[in-house]
Amino acid sequence: MHHQSALYRKELSGGILTVTPTHSVLSLDSLFDIAERRNPKRGFLFVSKVLGKHIPVSPLIMRSVYQRLAQQIPADLPQPVLFIGMAETAVGLGAGVYHEAAKLFKEGVYLTSTRHPVDGELMCEFKEDHSHATDHLLYHPTDPTLQAYVRNARTVVLIDDEATTGKTFINLLEALRAEGGLSAVERVVTVTLTNWSGNAISEQCPLPVTSVSLIQGDWHWEKKVNAPVPVMPDVNITAKGSVTITGKQSWGRLGMAIPANDLGTRISASAGEKILVLGSGEFVWEPFLLAERLEAQGAEVRFSSTTRSPISTGFAIESVIAFADNYGLGIPNFVYNVAHQQFDRILLCIETPIESVSPALLDALNIVAPTVEVITYE
Repeated sequence: MHHQSALYRKELSGGILTVTPTHSVLSLDSLFDIAERRNPKRGFLFVSKVLGKHIPVSPLIMRSVYQRLAQQIPADLPQPVLFIGMAETAVGLGAGVYHEAAKLFKEGVYLTSTRHPVDGELMCEFKEDHSHATDHLLYHPTDPTLQAYVRNARTVVLIDDEATTGKTFINLLEALRAEGGLSAVERVVTVTLTNWSGNAISEQCPLPVTSVSLIQGDWHWEKKVNAPVPVMPDVNITAKGSVTITGKQSWGRLGMAIPANDLGTRISASAGEKILVLGSGEFVWEPFLLAERLEAQGAEVRFSSTTRSPISTGFAIESVIAFADNYGLGIPNFVYNVAHQQFDRILLCIETPIESVSPALLDALNIVAPTVEVITYE
């Protein structure tokens, strides 16, 4: 048996992480870096350099990743095909993969799991065991055609940024078939940037599984004895906050076939202008398309997003801005790797009213760029 030596070793305060790739489309260094997690369950985090969540990245790079993943999805999948992106981290990744792969399927629909209850028909809920936030909600699409695609789906494509044990995918699949009543499913495709789960998913799944990723491999975490137990803010909340969501539900929570591509249509950029487009939480797909349009106009664009994931500074996390969330849940949100940079303009995109934005966030962004604009659908 050919055994690859460990290509990646990182010492963190809680332990030592060793990564051994078994198959890789891109180099490890181009795909991720490591950070410390404020989580006693797992003391480290793979921080993606291509996801556009914790490290600002060019939309062009993000799009190329969507294409690389979509190209690996079998073209002969039985239809309708239901694509599901995992909240919050993979909502945009899922939409991007769907956008590229949808060209292959006449009957395709994209849905995202959510931690923000909305007015709609709940299909099922499921748990993400290792995450900070464990309860995911999945709604039926509002459009009757898309609703039929979901109910009659013969293939389910599950998209997340990484798979470690594959448990989240298995939990979701069980919920879809039991609670959601999706009895016609015969094929499963899992799509991840990094897959550390080996054959765990196909071993636990009663249906044939195709796994698609950019890196497969194994990691080993050697915990340090007497490592300090981190203090964690409570962000495991799935609830309606005191702020009403005013944005259009056109990108995934209630089903999407074709992107609206209509956020910030009046905004234009000049060549060479340094622009940061920030999505917020699960609201990232339409902001990404806006970032892509500005990049096409010749601006130097980076895309990132606010998040509820608490990550310690150091290693891949060079700076952090902490502030109160814009949904009125009273939980901390964060922007990583922005505070130490400089931009000409920052566009903060939200699906809640402008007054829901924390003044602390705006103050911090105003230090990074002379112009900060809040973009909404209002």
